Amino acid sequence: MTTPPHGSPPHHAPAALTPRQATPPPAGASAPGAQPRPTRLTGIDIARGVAILGMFTAHLGDDAPGGGADPSWLMLADGRSAALFAFLAGVSLALSTGRTRPPSGAAMTRARLRITYRAGMLFILGALLILLETPLYVILPAYAAMFLLALPFLGANRGRLVLGAATCAIVSPAVIFLLTTPLHAGGRSIVGGWTGWEDPVESELDILATGHYAALIYSAFILLGLAVGRSNLTSVRFQAGMIAAGTLLATVAWGSSRLLLDAGAAKGSPYLYHLVNGEPHEYSPVEIVGSCGTSLAVTGLLLILTRPGRPGRVVAAICSPVAAAGSMSLTLYTGHIVAIAILGNDVVWYPESNGVLIVFIVVALVFAWAWRHVLGQGPLERALAVLTDTGR
Repeated sequence: MTTPPHGSPPHHAPAALTPRQATPPPAGASAPGAQPRPTRLTGIDIARGVAILGMFTAHLGDDAPGGGADPSWLMLADGRSAALFAFLAGVSLALSTGRTRPPSGAAMTRARLRITYRAGMLFILGALLILLETPLYVILPAYAAMFLLALPFLGANRGRLVLGAATCAIVSPAVIFLLTTPLHAGGRSIVGGWTGWEDPVESELDILATGHYAALIYSAFILLGLAVGRSNLTSVRFQAGMIAAGTLLATVAWGSSRLLLDAGAAKGSPYLYHLVNGEPHEYSPVEIVGSCGTSLAVTGLLLILTRPGRPGRVVAAICSPVAAAGSMSLTLYTGHIVAIAILGNDVVWYPESNGVLIVFIVVALVFAWAWRHVLGQGPLERALAVLTDTGR
């Protein structure tokens, strides 16, 4: 969970959003492109729906007496939901810009302009949601920055995309923490010493390096998702590879974090402790790599379960409300923040049970399923698509 402002009540995880995919594109938080629109991948929609339900759980789940969640397994949603959203944003960037064959020349220029325009609108919407003053950290401004940072990588091959993701996951936090976190207990960070600010140096207005969902770090998910989206997502071999690679990454990252902390490897150094702490929303290398792993594994599993054929159709039918929720992520994201603003911040800080969480989930699933089957694209997704087309 992300640390709230000083003096805030016990914290819940920050808010997150999902991107749009291929056809019909839910315009919420996705990367647009002017490419031919291929068949929609049900597994991606379901993965996005799982992420949004996880977001609701992280924000509204009941707290255990000693902290954490009640029941404790609800903590699995904390941090990993936001990571899955960002990863799927990268997948959607690829799906909406040619899949395995990115555009070039004038087509690439149009795609980048379209993404830039959409990022600007998401930034504005995020600013408006922040004005509601809920306890949630709104991801939209950082999301807009992530899309802009991804623009130079739209035409990159998968190897360079993976290298870029690794750089964001490992090098970015190491450098940022070196500047903003003391090397030794009782010392001062470099930036803290220059400015006199409190360590570790953080700013909610800094969407690139020290704020929540710092784009220079969280872009690891975008770039990894972009690499995955440039691959053959219908290949069962690739889907199985996603599960295997994701499981390995998650196990190694969080396992090494636990071993290093238990061995006291970071004792006396806030900087080293920050690097090896794998708790949710720490933005450490181990947390980012571990969350990349869970995102890969979950998405690969859902793609396999919804493969063409009778078993896949059965799974898709059962999960259709979740897929519908995933297809209109901007609508549900915005709606849940507005609902929290209306109900009051106590539903986040002081939940008396999981009753409010269950209501949010049921209402979201019923609304999304009904809207999608009657009207298709989500309301805010449709509005954003119209505005984007108007601004071209």
